[in-house]
Amino acid sequence: MASRNFYVQLIFRVLLITLTALALAFAVFKPWYFTLAFSIVFLIAQVYSLIAFINSTNRKISYFFDAIRNEDFTLRFPEKVSIKSFKELNQSLNRVNGLIQEVHLQLQIREQYYQEILKQASIGIMTFNDKGHILFSNPTLEKLLNYTPLNHIKQLAQVDEGLYQVFKSFKPFDRKLFQLTNEREQIQLALKSTPITLDGKSLILVVVQDIHEELDEKETESWVRLIRVLTHEIMNTITPIASISDSIIKYYKNDGKVVSSKSLDETQIKNTLKGLEVIKEQGGNLMDFVQSYRSLLNVPEPNRTIVSGKKLLGKIEVLMSTRQEDEQTNFYVECNPDNLEFFIDEKQIAQVLINLGKNALQSVRETKNGQVYIIAGIENDGVKYIEVKDNGPGIPTDLIDEIFVPFFTTKNEGTGIGLSLSKQVMQLHGGNLKVRSIPNKETVFRMTFA
Repeated sequence: MASRNFYVQLIFRVLLITLTALALAFAVFKPWYFTLAFSIVFLIAQVYSLIAFINSTNRKISYFFDAIRNEDFTLRFPEKVSIKSFKELNQSLNRVNGLIQEVHLQLQIREQYYQEILKQASIGIMTFNDKGHILFSNPTLEKLLNYTPLNHIKQLAQVDEGLYQVFKSFKPFDRKLFQLTNEREQIQLALKSTPITLDGKSLILVVVQDIHEELDEKETESWVRLIRVLTHEIMNTITPIASISDSIIKYYKNDGKVVSSKSLDETQIKNTLKGLEVIKEQGGNLMDFVQSYRSLLNVPEPNRTIVSGKKLLGKIEVLMSTRQEDEQTNFYVECNPDNLEFFIDEKQIAQVLINLGKNALQSVRETKNGQVYIIAGIENDGVKYIEVKDNGPGIPTDLIDEIFVPFFTTKNEGTGIGLSLSKQVMQLHGGNLKVRSIPNKETVFRMTFA
């Protein structure tokens, strides 16, 4: 409505100026000096009035936008004016101003709500720009680091020089662990970075979490599992030894006295020899068990080199082909892209792949059309991986948390340290080994590399 009235006023003024100009031209030709003078004065007045009319409207709109930019919503335009177009324009501007004010208040309330959530969060949160200026850090982070206020990541050097170097070298999607030692305690921090864009500026959002309690719980849980398995294995070995030893002792002692050798018959002597042989065998098994434990504790540091993924998988394919027990099992390798490379200890990773591949082949032994895949690739975020996948019976849900526990095994043969060693090798490479299993559909062991 305001726009229509504005155009009506503008057209009326332009027509009036046009008529005045025609009168001026007519007066020049006659000549009518009085009409000429009047027309000139009237034309100047009309032009001035038109300019003032347009400037008045422009100034109001300009004031309006300046107020909005400065978040000043107190500006009000008078609605009781004689000119109808100005009245409707002022009403429209006031109405728009009220709507923008309402939206602005809602945004402020929402921003305060989110800020309160961030302040109350149980994890530390920080955002900083490429120059290291910290734009936000919540109280939880300042409490973890025992430092406030945080304005620049250089201040972290006063907390711990190593922590500053971690933040200084942070790249998008980095995950790092850092042990912070202060005068009160040692804190194990898990740090994760995420890139964000705010007002066209690239920022790094870092989430910091104290995982000391979680690690303690996991460590205790791991010890309980390990002790349970160790106890089971040792008891299985020692129980027959104790039983056989007790039986043999009865041959040579009666009522606490040593029996004469003349009273022993041939059967007792043969049983004694058999018992000693069993004791020797069980003792050897126990020694092998201890030796496997020693091998678990003495994994050497990786001697890393650049290794072609395609060549690595080609070697594994050749080695696995000799382990296939029947022609119904299909074994495949795939490397995508072909030029994929890994910075690894080739011998250690090859041994992990052989162990995983052997387990996969054993799991599909009774599966019709058994299939085993070893696939190497790279994720969109740059993480390189190798997967060993089979379509065997899978791992029961109640056992999937136990398979990486040293000496735990569901097989009749083996020491049960293969997967534990494999996981340890991957951790030494800065990566990880995880498993997911859908019974009777697929089981996937996924090796990820830093």
